[in-house]
Amino acid sequence: MKILAINPGSTSTKMAVFEDTTPVLTLSLRHSVEDLEPFPKVIDQFDFRKNLILKALADNGIPFEFDAVVGRGGLLRPIPGGVYEVNDAMIADIRKVRRSHACNLGCLIARDLADELGCKAFIADPGVVDELDEIARVTGSPLMPRTTTWHALNQRAIGRRFAAEQSALRGERLRYEDFNLIICHLGGGISIGAHKDGKAIDVNNAFDGEGPFSPERAGSLPSGSLIDLCFSGRYSKDELKKRISGKAGLAAHLGTTHIPEILERIENGDDYARLVLDAMIYQIAKHIASLGPVFYGKVDAILITGGIAYSDYVISRLKERISYMAPVHVYPGEDELEALALNALGALKGELPVQVYTQKKAKPLPCAEPQLN
Repeated sequence: MKILAINPGSTSTKMAVFEDTTPVLTLSLRHSVEDLEPFPKVIDQFDFRKNLILKALADNGIPFEFDAVVGRGGLLRPIPGGVYEVNDAMIADIRKVRRSHACNLGCLIARDLADELGCKAFIADPGVVDELDEIARVTGSPLMPRTTTWHALNQRAIGRRFAAEQSALRGERLRYEDFNLIICHLGGGISIGAHKDGKAIDVNNAFDGEGPFSPERAGSLPSGSLIDLCFSGRYSKDELKKRISGKAGLAAHLGTTHIPEILERIENGDDYARLVLDAMIYQIAKHIASLGPVFYGKVDAILITGGIAYSDYVISRLKERISYMAPVHVYPGEDELEALALNALGALKGELPVQVYTQKKAKPLPCAEPQLN
């Protein structure tokens, strides 16, 4: 079966063509600031990115003939993990989401191309997958239960890859669902999840406000200081949002998100760069360790993935702090296009259930209303 996989990111659109499990074409179509400047909103980039995909297929001699098109899921309402066929309810919701991100274009482009072809359009494990245990949702304020936005697609793909490796090593059939795993994605944002029985039952909100700070995001912040800053009159709401996600983390401290550049500065004697990078590693380790009690200490493995996992400096120091918990396995980079294609293939073959997206709101917490004494 022939599958087109599409993964829109902030500065690129990644795409791949698969014949069953074999990649035929993989491309990263880069977008400069000048390319995107004419579009006031991310959703306005729809035609621009769609036409680039069609041109890339034509330029590489790939006929516009597919059994399915699968896109990276957008920032929809919280939903369980799995494969979803893109339907009218999903399209309606993605057009009115409050949080702007290029991934919101994934299901829109997939559906449009699939309609032209007369085939299926899917998304799989979008960042809004919510499988939290109820106990993990409760915070110290009934006004603010925990929510999640995380690298669900890549984390789950790495969990399945680890299970396949263990099956081969042990000579028995083992599934991702058979392991207690802590999986950490180290990228522009950092998400760390506790995976049990094939679900992420506790995971931080890596998009705008929880967990370790990252190259682009602030992570958890002192709430009192944050409230004071909000009412200081120094920043607008949009400016403060950028201080949490975008112009935060390493970018705010050091003016760059590029780990090799920071390491070069450290080698040249920049003590502040060393302090900040080591502080990020320290916070990542603390957050990984905080998930141990989710499994009552019975963690089978810790899996580390994402672009920063290529850094020996980061990984060696991280291992020093967490190796006591469980064996640490490192999978640098990410292969979300392959994960998307395999999910679509499984859906087409009937090996994976295809879920139906609805516009029903998530069930509120029992404690969602404040109790006044």
